[in-house]
Amino acid sequence: MRKIVTGEQVAQLANPDPFAAPKWHAPVYRTPGWIITIVQLCRALVWLVRLVIRHPVVVAVLGLLVLVWLNAGWPGLTAIAVMVAAGLGCWRWRWPGSFSRFVARPARGRWRGWFYRRRWGAVMTISGLAPLYQGRILLPVLGKVASTGYTDRVAVRLVSGQCAADFAARADNLAHGFGALLCRVRTARSGAVVLELVRRDALAQPVPPAPVPPHAHPDLRALPVGRREDGLPWLVRLHGTHVLVAGATGAGKASLLWSLVRAMLPAMRAGHVKVLAADPKLMELAFGRAIFESCGTYAADPAAIAAMLEAAVADMQARAASFAGKQRDHTPTVAHPFVVVLVDEVAFLTAYQPDRKLRDRITAALATLTTQGRAVGYSVVAALQDPRKEVLGIRNLFPDRIAMRLDEPEQVDMVLGDKAHERGAACELIPTDPATGAGVAFVRLESDPDPVRVRAGWVSDADIRAMAAQVTGPEEPTLAIAAGAGVLA
Repeated sequence: MRKIVTGEQVAQLANPDPFAAPKWHAPVYRTPGWIITIVQLCRALVWLVRLVIRHPVVVAVLGLLVLVWLNAGWPGLTAIAVMVAAGLGCWRWRWPGSFSRFVARPARGRWRGWFYRRRWGAVMTISGLAPLYQGRILLPVLGKVASTGYTDRVAVRLVSGQCAADFAARADNLAHGFGALLCRVRTARSGAVVLELVRRDALAQPVPPAPVPPHAHPDLRALPVGRREDGLPWLVRLHGTHVLVAGATGAGKASLLWSLVRAMLPAMRAGHVKVLAADPKLMELAFGRAIFESCGTYAADPAAIAAMLEAAVADMQARAASFAGKQRDHTPTVAHPFVVVLVDEVAFLTAYQPDRKLRDRITAALATLTTQGRAVGYSVVAALQDPRKEVLGIRNLFPDRIAMRLDEPEQVDMVLGDKAHERGAACELIPTDPATGAGVAFVRLESDPDPVRVRAGWVSDADIRAMAAQVTGPEEPTLAIAAGAGVLA
C-alpha cells in the first residue's frame, strides 16, 4: 500500500526538532546564465538611454573629452581645462549675476544634493520620520535641492499619512542631523514640504545700505532695502500695497524707513514719488526734513499731521474721481505721482494722543487711505512699538507686515498673523545688541503666509545728509551716492 504523507510531516522531514513550527520553503529554479546576461545587458542599455536623454550636455562633454584624449592625449585635456577655467573666470568677473544663475547655483545645488543623499536615510530614521509599514522602512523622498551661499531649500515628498507638522516637530533633529544652524518647514503643496536649512547666518553683521539707484524710475514693486537670510537682496513692494512695521524700541525701524526713502530718492527728485512724512517724535524723520519738504510734506505737530492726512484723503478721492471709467491701474507720473504716507510711531497718533478729536480724525484718515488708496497710487507705511488691536484698530488693513524685535511671542501673531510664531518667526529671540539685532525682522507678505527673516540696511547720519544734499542740490541725472559712504560719487 502507498504511504500517505501529510504536509505537516513533509515540513518536519528535515527538522530534527519535532516540536518546532513547520518551515515552508519555496522551490528554487535555476535560471540559465545566458538569460541573466541578456537581462543585465538590457538593463544597462535602458540606463544608458535614460542617461543620454536626461543629461545630454554631460554626455556630450564626456564624449568630447574622450575624443580629445584619444587624439591629443593629456596635453589636449590640460589645454581644454585651462581654457574652460579662464572662460568661467571671465564670465564670473564680467557678468556675476548670470554666472551665479547658470553656473554657481546649479553646481552648488548638485553638490548639496549629494551631501543630503548620503545622510538622508540615517537622519530620517533616527529622527523618527521613516515609518515602518509591513516590515519595510518607508523613507520620505528627497527631491530637488536649491542652494545659496547661506541656505538650502530641500524639496521632500512625504510618505502617505505624514504631514508638515510631523517635520516641524522634528526641526531641531533635522538641523543637527544635517549640520545646519536652523531648520524651518515650509508647506509646498499637498503631500510635499520644503525644508529650509540655514547653514550660515547672512544677517550676523550689519548690512550696508543699498546704493541709490542712478536712474529716475526705480521699480516701486521691488525696492532694495537690505538682505534676506539666504543672502539675496531684500526687496520691498510699496506700489499697490500698505506696509505695517512693528518693533520694540531700538529694533531698527528707522533704518527700514530710511532705506525705503533711499531707494525712492531718484523718483522723488524726478517728481514721480511724493512722500508725506508724519514724525510725532521729532527725532528720526526730522533729521532728513529737507528731503520731505523738497519732495512732499513734513509734519510733526498732531494737528498738522491730521490736516496733512485729511488733505491726502481729499487728493486721493479727487484722483479716483478723475480715473473713474478711464483706467484701473496707476502709473506714476509728474501729474499723478505715487504718494507714500510715512508715519513714524503711529500708536501715539491713534491711541496715546490726548486730544480725542485729533485721534479720531487721524484714525479716520488712515483708514480711508488704507482702504481706498491702493488702486490710485497711495501707500501707507506705518511704524509702531505696540501691535495690540486697541492701539491700532486698523491693523488688519495692512496687507504686508514686518515684525522686528518684539517683547513677547504672542505679539508675533498679532503682527504677522495666526501661527506665524509656529512657522519660525521668533521675533522675541532677536538680540538686543544693535550690532547683531538692529534691523533684523521677519516679513509676511500678502501672497505668502510663511515668514522670511531679513535685515534692513543701516543708513547712517552721513548717508542721510548726503541724501538731503542730493535732493536740495542742483539737478544732475547721473548723480549717485556710494553705498554706505555718505559722500557724493
